[in-house]
Amino acid sequence: MGDEVRGTGGLDSAHDRKPPRRSPWGRRSPHGSGYRDGPPGGGRATYAALDLGTNNCRLLVARPTGDSFRVIDAFSRIIRLGEGISASGRISDAAITRAVEALAICRDKMMNRGVTRARLIATEACRAAANGGEFQARIADEVGLDLEVIGRETEAELAATGCTPLLDPDAEGVILFDIGGGSSELVRLGRSAPSRRGPPLPDIKAWASMPVGVVTLAERHGGHDVTRDIYEAMVQEVAGHLAPFIAANDFPAVDRMHLLGTSGTVTTIAGVHLELKRYDRRRIDGCWMTDTQAMTVVERLIDMSYEERVANPCIGSERADLVLAGCAILEAIRREFPCRRVRVADRGLREGMLIQMMRADGVWGYSPGFSGARAP
Repeated sequence: MGDEVRGTGGLDSAHDRKPPRRSPWGRRSPHGSGYRDGPPGGGRATYAALDLGTNNCRLLVARPTGDSFRVIDAFSRIIRLGEGISASGRISDAAITRAVEALAICRDKMMNRGVTRARLIATEACRAAANGGEFQARIADEVGLDLEVIGRETEAELAATGCTPLLDPDAEGVILFDIGGGSSELVRLGRSAPSRRGPPLPDIKAWASMPVGVVTLAERHGGHDVTRDIYEAMVQEVAGHLAPFIAANDFPAVDRMHLLGTSGTVTTIAGVHLELKRYDRRRIDGCWMTDTQAMTVVERLIDMSYEERVANPCIGSERADLVLAGCAILEAIRREFPCRRVRVADRGLREGMLIQMMRADGVWGYSPGFSGARAP
C-alpha cells in the first residue's frame, strides 16, 4: 500500500471496511456500537474501546466523570498479529490463535464490567492481510466480537482526539506521530479548538499515513543485530515515505512547534531516559524530553546488544527486536522536524474512541464544533 497524505483537517471514515456481523453490543453508529440495554443514563453508562493493532491488543473500559472519564479496567498484550504479513500477505495461524486468546480476555472484561457501549477496531494488519475478512469472521464466530477495520484517515483522527489534551497551548503547531506495528501516522495539529465541556477538540491541519511500522521495518531490515548502516537504511526508507507529507504542507517554524509522540517506541525511550526500574504510566504519560535527551537515549539503544536490550526493564524480550526500528522512524521524523521538545503520550486510539463515543452521547453536555452524529 502507498502513502496517504491529506492537507486539510476534514477527516471521515468513508473508506473504512464494515465488519461482517453485528456486535454483541448492538446497533452500529458513526462512533461505535450501539447500546446493549438502551441508551446510557447518568453515571450508569460504561464504555469500552478496543484497539487490535499489528503488534498489540489493548482495551480500556471507562465511565464518564466530570469533564473527562475514569478508567475502571484495562488490558494490554503484545500478540504480533502482523508477524510475517509483509512476506506472506496473510495473518498466520499462530497469530490468529494469539489474537483469539487476547480478545476472549477482552470480551470477558467487557461482560464483567457491564459495558453498555463499545467500539472495537482493527488497524493495519487487517487492512493489509489477504485473509483479513476471514480473520474478522472467525473472531465474530469464536469470540463474539465484531471488529471494525478502520481506514488510516480514521486512525489519524482517533490518535489526534486522544492526544489533544497534551498539546502545549502556547505552541503554534504540533506534529503528532503514532508509530505503529504496521503503519505510522503523522498529524499536524493547530491550537486546540475550544469545548464548553469535555476534553478539548483537535484542530487537524493535515495528516499522513506511512505503510511502515516497527514490525514491518524490523522484518525487512532485521531487529536483533542492528548495525549503524542497517539503522541508517531504515531511517532513509522512512524518509522516502515522509517526503510527500513535507511537500504537500506548509509548517510553522520548528521553534514554535513541538513533537508529540504516542507509541511503544516513544514511551520506551522515556522510560529508559527516566531510568525506571519498571514501567510507570503515571511518570511517562505527559512527560517532556528535550530533543537532546531523546537522541541520547537512541544512541544508547543503538550501542546496546540485543541481550542488553532484553535485560532493560523498559524494553524486555517482547520489544527488544522492534525498538530500533521504532527509533529509526522517530529519527526520520525529527530530521524533518527538529523541534527542541517532544512530549510523550501513553494514550491514543482508545482514548480517542472513548472521547468520541461519550461526546456523541452528550455525556458532557453540548460541545460546539463537534461534527460527530449523536447515536440514536
